Amino acid sequence: MTKPLINFNSYVFFFILVVSISCNEIAEEKKVEEKNQIEDFQEFYDSELFKAVQLSGIFEDSKTFVDCKPKTGLMKIRISYMAEKNKKGFDLEQFVLKHFELPENPKTGFESDKENDMYEHIESLWPVLTRSKDTIQNSSLIPLPNSYVVPGGRFREIYYWDSYFTMLGLKAAGKNELANSMLDNFAYLINRLGFIPNGNRAYYTGRSQPPFFALMVDEITSNNRSKFTSYLPQMVKEYEFWMKGSDKLSEANPAINRAVLLEGNIVLNRYFDDYTKPRPESFKEDYELVNENSLKKEKAYRNLRAGAESGWDYSSRWFEKPLEMKTIQTTDIIPIDLNVLLYFLEIKIAQGYNWKEQLDSANLYLEKADLRKNAINSILWDENKQHYADYNYTKNQHTSILSMATAYPLFAKITPKDKARMVIKQMKDNLLMDGGFVSTTIESGQQWDFPNAWAPLQWIGVQALFNYGEHDLGLEVMDRWLNLNKKVYQKTGKMMEKYNVADTSLQAGGGEYPLQDGFGWTNGVAVAMKKILDEKKAVTLD
Repeated sequence: MTKPLINFNSYVFFFILVVSISCNEIAEEKKVEEKNQIEDFQEFYDSELFKAVQLSGIFEDSKTFVDCKPKTGLMKIRISYMAEKNKKGFDLEQFVLKHFELPENPKTGFESDKENDMYEHIESLWPVLTRSKDTIQNSSLIPLPNSYVVPGGRFREIYYWDSYFTMLGLKAAGKNELANSMLDNFAYLINRLGFIPNGNRAYYTGRSQPPFFALMVDEITSNNRSKFTSYLPQMVKEYEFWMKGSDKLSEANPAINRAVLLEGNIVLNRYFDDYTKPRPESFKEDYELVNENSLKKEKAYRNLRAGAESGWDYSSRWFEKPLEMKTIQTTDIIPIDLNVLLYFLEIKIAQGYNWKEQLDSANLYLEKADLRKNAINSILWDENKQHYADYNYTKNQHTSILSMATAYPLFAKITPKDKARMVIKQMKDNLLMDGGFVSTTIESGQQWDFPNAWAPLQWIGVQALFNYGEHDLGLEVMDRWLNLNKKVYQKTGKMMEKYNVADTSLQAGGGEYPLQDGFGWTNGVAVAMKKILDEKKAVTLD
């Protein structure tokens, strides 16, 4: 009997090879298509039409227009505008409505039921705030392959650092599959773009947000070594994004991108943005601030964008004069929180390499982490005021602002006990209010300043207290915060983006937009805190 020239296994192998090549080609084509779409929108944000619409006041919120979906190609719309704008009777608003679809939040039929308690309300909100994988094409939205939770209100997309705190709540509520999907979305963005943008929108691709990806990986994968190490390439790639240009730093050129060279050949990091023009989603606000105050445009726009990358947009932390936004100087500042998060990233990369038995690489990142830890405890420690402080590297001095960022080194467990006692005293004496930890002690009118407080900073603060033995105080802070959440919920039927912790009878205010409800990270922190309190009660009863 004649043997076949190719056996069955060879056919299978050949088929798999062809399918694999085809899938890779499709993936590469999709990547190029998404890149081109992002570039098209970035070009549109520089257009005369875009500027005219954003400065016209057609939309009360600058974010509305950037979330609109063009009905045809952006270039075609721009050409139509140039042809029509000088015609008699031209109406800009009608032109926009003709060529763009206004953004809509998905219709859910959801209505708040005040008869539910706050936690029942949050449970009912998860599906309302969840988006299935994106199918919207030809818009500023960057499609994601898996389901995710949005903050709510005007925030119709995923947000980077928000999501860590949302995921804490998802995990506590047993919604592990959705939390995993969100983690995979961020890994996808790192693979696609080389970093995680502020949110999955074209107009956010010049910047990231506080790097919580390693904490997400640590939280979601727990002690599953193979799953943890599967995210190691993305953690390394994110680290490279934050350190880009660090190998070219010199005394003559001490700051490149997000890396800054300090005395003693120490490299720490700052917030930054790749663009030096108004934020598209806050175009009018940025444009007017810069032009009305005759600021140096490129520098001011970069500082505004870097402030947005910090997540604290905006706070007196970033101002030379705490009450004057026009003195914004974000890129001159080495922030406590950013460098603590990068320390954590270095530690987790080292852990990943250790688990893969690549010990040379593990030791390299452990050395990086050790250098950063020592720098945080020296350069970012203000001995006179006895707390961690942001550092202005251009002036070689600490800023004057006491903020909840001072708790981050305790959150990461890198603070010596003597320093920890001083920080906790500052937190208790100056930052703890009736409703929880206030963001800063400065009443500037900015939303990340007194009297406002935010869920993520409560979580950071409470964990910092727990890490250094202040369990009773940590539990008290949780009680204060959750009681305020409940009080506002009972009054409004809503979970808010931020809260007034100094006068708990008033709502929070300040910032570039009205108070938003929803709200992803508030819900997440509330559920995660409730789980801690329930577990403590269970132990007490036993």
